[in-house]
Amino acid sequence: MEYMSVKEAAEKWRISERYVQRYCATERIEGAVKFGCSWAIPLDAEKPADMRQRAAVQKAANQKMGNPDTINQKTEKRRVLKKNMPPQKLHTAMPLLNTSWPPGKAMDFIPKMEDADTRQIALAEYYYFSGQSAKASDIAEEYLPHEDLALRLSACWLYAYANLALDRIPRARQAMAQVQATVKSIDENTPAIYRTYAACIAVGACVLLHLPVPETLPPLRECIPLLPPGLRLFFLYVQAHQAYLAGQYGVCIGIAETALALEDTLYPVPTIYLHLVSTMGHINLKQGEQAEEHLLEAWKIARPDDLLEAFGEHHGLLGGTLEAVLRKDYPDDFKRIIDITYNFSAGWRKIHNPDTGQHVTDALTTMEFTVAMLAARGWTNQEISDHLGIRISTVKWYISIILDKLYIKKERAAAAVYAPVDWFCPLLF
Repeated sequence: MEYMSVKEAAEKWRISERYVQRYCATERIEGAVKFGCSWAIPLDAEKPADMRQRAAVQKAANQKMGNPDTINQKTEKRRVLKKNMPPQKLHTAMPLLNTSWPPGKAMDFIPKMEDADTRQIALAEYYYFSGQSAKASDIAEEYLPHEDLALRLSACWLYAYANLALDRIPRARQAMAQVQATVKSIDENTPAIYRTYAACIAVGACVLLHLPVPETLPPLRECIPLLPPGLRLFFLYVQAHQAYLAGQYGVCIGIAETALALEDTLYPVPTIYLHLVSTMGHINLKQGEQAEEHLLEAWKIARPDDLLEAFGEHHGLLGGTLEAVLRKDYPDDFKRIIDITYNFSAGWRKIHNPDTGQHVTDALTTMEFTVAMLAARGWTNQEISDHLGIRISTVKWYISIILDKLYIKKERAAAAVYAPVDWFCPLLF
């Protein structure tokens, strides 16, 4: 769907921008969505009828019928009742993703969030992003049946991926199915921003599980402009990841680095993911220096709040950059990251492999997979040695183990088998 701004709508309808804002705020423009301090209005939206003209026509009709002082008592009664009803509170999906805070201060900001439900979902997010999947799952489970769509979608997303890491595959599948069911249940009475949340979460779940996106779901490029700032950044990361999976590494980097360049306020979680997907793009173009720069930027933001989950879930796609940058200087953190990698990717394979028919091996260690991936991408033994900081003889030793584990006799055959290496280890979500 294409949108126009308030100014464009005012010019099109020959009214003031103030009137357009008022029409949007009173939900008289179908499909209008608020973002920041302004509105996005569907390009084909019609100008709402002037209420004063409608009232005058109705009054004249009533006078003709012998009811001079009544407009329409039932309509008026409904208007008064609606006016006196408290407005529906709209929650933000994944509130921690949409929160800005200085690195190291996450747990100072969560208690200050506006209401108890938002605080609980944000806490579940924090537990998830810091590798505490069991705690995240426990909180999210309470919100799976919640009547508020934004809270329910957030809970489903967190519950699904936390349970992948906990090897509770039936629970993860149940939550993913609930996301799709929620999308199908949406109608014209659902607030526009909630429709946007549902579409983005459904598309994001498919992309980041490396599953086909149903044709019934809208492209992310149509939804992203309608999101609040933090979520907009995160789903730009998802879009960059989608380009990465298509082998469009330059496009992947362009989306991510443009988003980072335009970010005027730090949203820690989305920013971590944007830096990591940039690392992935650069490493696949053999741009090791740029890849390491992005990884270090992500690490500076993540480590003060212990947000290690993303690094573990990206490990296989980072092409050994974690080993090159973090293993020596942060051995304890690196060990935790590897533990996260094993736990999450084991559950991820149990969803991905049967659903796509593509077999992702679990026979290799993380280091073996890293070497296999680099070799499959055409890196020479010397390039792998320089990148990982290990001897050429060690690289050759790893390759011989890889070939033996996979019953492959020639190194060239290994490259052919491992061409789709991106299917091994997932990103977040």
